[in-house]
Amino acid sequence: MTCLVFCLGLAGYSHADVAPDETVYRATRAADGVQHVRIEGGAYFFKPNRVIVKLNVPVELTVSVGRSVIPHTFVIQAPEAGIVVDESLSSQPRSIRFTPTAVGSYPFYCRNRLLFLENHRGKDMEGVLDVVE
Repeated sequence: MTCLVFCLGLAGYSHADVAPDETVYRATRAADGVQHVRIEGGAYFFKPNRVIVKLNVPVELTVSVGRSVIPHTFVIQAPEAGIVVDESLSSQPRSIRFTPTAVGSYPFYCRNRLLFLENHRGKDMEGVLDVVE
């Protein structure tokens, strides 16, 4: 029994020290002049969870979530950069267009929560949109 508790303790300790996997996508301007980015949501994650786009170049995010009974949203609140998004997600891809007007790092996240449980953002369903020159 002591061995089991010790092993479980080590497993929990090592898990707590591991940073969540960061997946980075650097957008490039397509032939139509737009930076196209696909973001997939799932069980408390967004992939990629870091997106790099260029300043003053139109962006089209195509966002969806895998089949799930748990509802999710995609939110970016950066009016100072011309980006205000608050969309419910489904397995049907949703296109979101904007043109970033200020350099910076802007969080995106799921604002949902189930009753009194931790919100989805608190469970690492978040990422960062980096706008660069």
